[in-house]
Amino acid sequence: MSNPVPLQQYLVASARHFPRKSAVEDPGKGSITYGELDALTNRLRDRLVRLGARPGDRVGFYLRKSIDSIASIYGILKAGAAYVPVDPGAPVSRNAYIFVNCAVSAIIVDRRYAEPLRAAMAELGATPNLLVLDQEIAECALAKTLAHDEGPATPTATSSPDDLAYILYTSGSTGKPKGVMLTHRNAVSFVNWCSEIFAPTEHDRFSSHAPLHFDLSILDVHVAIKHGATLVLVSEETGKDAARLAPLIEQSRITIWYSAPSILALLAQYGKLETRDFSACRHILFAGEVFPVKHLRLLKELVSHPRYFNLYGPTETNVCTYYEIPKEIPPDRTQPYPIGKVCSHLEALVIDEDGRPVSTGSEGELLIRGPAVTQGYWDLPENNARAFYKDASGTSWYRTGDLVIEESNGNYSFLGRRDRMVKKRGYRIELGEIEACLYQMSDIKEVGVIAVPDAEQGLKIKAFLSAHGESRPSIIALKAFCAQRLPIYMIPDIFVIQGALPRTSTDKVDYQALKAL
Repeated sequence: MSNPVPLQQYLVASARHFPRKSAVEDPGKGSITYGELDALTNRLRDRLVRLGARPGDRVGFYLRKSIDSIASIYGILKAGAAYVPVDPGAPVSRNAYIFVNCAVSAIIVDRRYAEPLRAAMAELGATPNLLVLDQEIAECALAKTLAHDEGPATPTATSSPDDLAYILYTSGSTGKPKGVMLTHRNAVSFVNWCSEIFAPTEHDRFSSHAPLHFDLSILDVHVAIKHGATLVLVSEETGKDAARLAPLIEQSRITIWYSAPSILALLAQYGKLETRDFSACRHILFAGEVFPVKHLRLLKELVSHPRYFNLYGPTETNVCTYYEIPKEIPPDRTQPYPIGKVCSHLEALVIDEDGRPVSTGSEGELLIRGPAVTQGYWDLPENNARAFYKDASGTSWYRTGDLVIEESNGNYSFLGRRDRMVKKRGYRIELGEIEACLYQMSDIKEVGVIAVPDAEQGLKIKAFLSAHGESRPSIIALKAFCAQRLPIYMIPDIFVIQGALPRTSTDKVDYQALKAL
């Protein structure tokens, strides 16, 4: 793809073709048409420029998912900046670190978070430039904030393919989140692939289940907007409650659903789907973790007519392989389905521990190259050096860290990780970041965090600890300490306090021994 259209042009084009069509719906709260969304994002673009945002800058937003947050994405892009979303449910100190780390020039923030954020950033030596919204007062608070914006209009930026479009922060093994840099070329190549495979139209209604700081949101938001479809927002509260989620899917007439498998498993078990009309749904897409076959089989028995796709890929590549689930799942099948074949806009390579390509049927690490692959991590040159592999011809490949086998039919099967990263509810978690957090607790002497299989959740995170002296922190104190420093999905499910942790011959924590316990 030599000259892809930048993401912000998707909205401009859809507003031109479908000005009165619903662009974004927030069930029970409101909606906005393409024409209205285009005009609103133009006003936000102008305000951000007056706040000092320039092409190439980063602009953050700290908002719950809403029409405001979707408008923020496109207003930031129209100003020529890259958007940096944070998790509104994460500790403010973590979000402040993210904004300071990538040196945002402005932040769009809900009023309830503004003063805590200002204080947390001041502790890091930064003075934030905030555009504050009263989200709790008005559903489209951004429109009210900008209603009397009399400043001069500025043209929408014409971003180049290799300009940054967004930075998504993921868990980091050093104890700090790391920012994955994605360009317009990266995003557009993925959106074009989705267009090729799923053939969306202006009649589609996409779910927006994933949080906007999570890479699944790229498909939800940008594929929908490109095709003039309607994006239906799913709140965090509804998104985790099968009893509320199932009727929302039915009433909103969702045609393309995308989420982590754990959400679909909850729907299958507790959503009373036999009583629901999901006839509008034509695609069910899932990604982010392994889908246990027993739950997938149950879901397909209850909702049999859509096409089901397993999408695989880290944030650094977005989706890089895909597999369509067969119509019928044999009753005796227990093994998860493959992650499938490499996407048409990418190439894959599997190498052994010595960096040599392996043959079909042999285990190795999956590497990916092509236009969707990240430029690297924000301000982490050492991580960038480790993340990429150069083959004999000098071609650079991204190292996913995932171990796979290529089957004779060209499908890849996922075997596990080569490092200490796991996925829970679709979120990428570096177990080392949890350890780094717990080591900050003064009573703690040793920490070892592992992931253990769980039939219902896929996995649970288990933290083994030893304490200094006789004083042992309570489980409540440990959970509260973590809650102040980590997103909720990273807080260990189980804490085990021992006199001492097992050690290897080189005096490192023996994780294999912990798993045996």
